[in-house]
Parts: sequence; C-alpha cells; structure tokens
Amino acid sequence: MSATTPVWDPAQYLRHAGHRTRPFTDLLARLPRLPRDPARIADLGCGAGNGTALLAARWPTARVTGYDNSPEMLDRARADHPADRLDFTHADLRAWAPGEPYDLIVSNATLHWVPGHADRFGKWIEGLTPGGTFAFQVPGNFDAPSHTLMRDLAASPRWRSRLTGVLRHEEAVLRPQTYLERLTALGCAADAWETTYVHLLAGPDPVLDWVAGTALRPVLTALDGDPEAREAFVADYRTALRAAYPAGPHGTPFPFRRVFAVAVKET
Repeated sequence: MSATTPVWDPAQYLRHAGHRTRPFTDLLARLPRLPRDPARIADLGCGAGNGTALLAARWPTARVTGYDNSPEMLDRARADHPADRLDFTHADLRAWAPGEPYDLIVSNATLHWVPGHADRFGKWIEGLTPGGTFAFQVPGNFDAPSHTLMRDLAASPRWRSRLTGVLRHEEAVLRPQTYLERLTALGCAADAWETTYVHLLAGPDPVLDWVAGTALRPVLTALDGDPEAREAFVADYRTALRAAYPAGPHGTPFPFRRVFAVAVKET
C-alpha cells in the first residue's frame, strides 16, 4: 500500500475543520491582487472543498476548480458546495498540468502527499498568466511526536512486515529556504515562511482524533481488511500519544508547524 493512496474519510477530516482551515486563511491573507477579473483559479488537493469555497468567496467573479484524487472527498465537496462558478474534478497531482491559463494555483495541506512535488513547480508556474500566483502551505511537523511515534510503532517488530514504506518521512516537506530557492530560480518573486500554531483541542484523545483524519490514514488503509490489527495498532498509538500530549485544564495543546510559500510569476 502506498502512502500516497490512503482511503479518506471526509467526516473524520472535517471534525477539526476550524483548526485546519486557519493556516489556509492566513495564506489567503498574503496573496496579491490577481491579474485578471474574472480570474481562473485551481485548488490542488481540494479535499472536502471547504477551502475551495473560501477561494470562491474571496474572488466572487472567479471560476474555481478543485482537484483531488479521492472519490470520497470529491463526492463530499460536490454535495456541500454546489455552485455555478465552483466545480470539482479528479486529478493526480503527480501528473496534473494546467490545461489553460490560471491566475492562481493554490494548494492547502496537500503537497506533502506528492513525492517530489517541488519538481512539479515549473510546470504549474508555466500554466500561470503573467503576474499570476502559485501559493501553498504544507504541514512541517514530521519530526513532532504525533508523527515520530507513529513511524516508530510502524517500524517495530510487530508491524514492520505490514507497514514498511506506508508512512512518509521528514523529506516529505522541504525547508522554507529551499522552497524560496526553487521558486525564485523559476523566475518568480517569492516569499516563504513557517508558523507554529498551538491548537487547543477538546475531547478525549483529541490528537489521535486529529491524525485519524490525516496522517494516520495510510496505516488505517493498509490494515483495513484486519479490524483486530487496526484496533491493536491504534490502541498502542493512543497510549503513546496520551503521554506525549497530556491534557491540560482547558484542553490538549497540540503544536503544529506549517510551511508557507507564495510565488508571483514575472510579467
């Protein structure tokens, strides 16, 4: 089972939609004026479409397409966000290239699922109109306990034969400086930065509940045909997470680093 092809659960993903959307709204706040009105916008890895709807609200005259490779997510997006200027289409970002000029190509918490994603930047920027923008944010927390504990457990003697190669590692995301260098080398005026959010999560085992919608999906998919094994892995992982992220009097603090980049194509 490849780490790039998990089966997604839109309802589980959206359980923390408020916290997950905040980095995207912060990214949108840094985007410049688009070169055309009405604009043409692509949302790469649109998921359940909640971020795509924010793009349509920000640019009310634009035509916005969300692209994703998950049938479950696309079905949810189409059901939740029907609109004349908003559509959702299946695409594999490892091969997707603009078929028409775009004024904005944006991606929210997706590119870490695309091996070698920075090598795709040139093709995507070629598809921008002059003065158009390519922007994205990705999780930068692969060295956090939420991820290292999962990888350590998957590599343990009990699980390695079933889970080797399923999870992503630190190289799934580059440093902000590296993204800046890659984007400026492509002839863009670029900005890159990082932010660590400290989400205060409520409820029992909230960090487990969070990762069950994202980082844990490859494991859950790989063990899908064996409910007993799935529960055994989750039980051990839950115990480790409780120690790493103890609950406080007002909830469970969950630090989460994000990496951002905005690149404007030369005119």
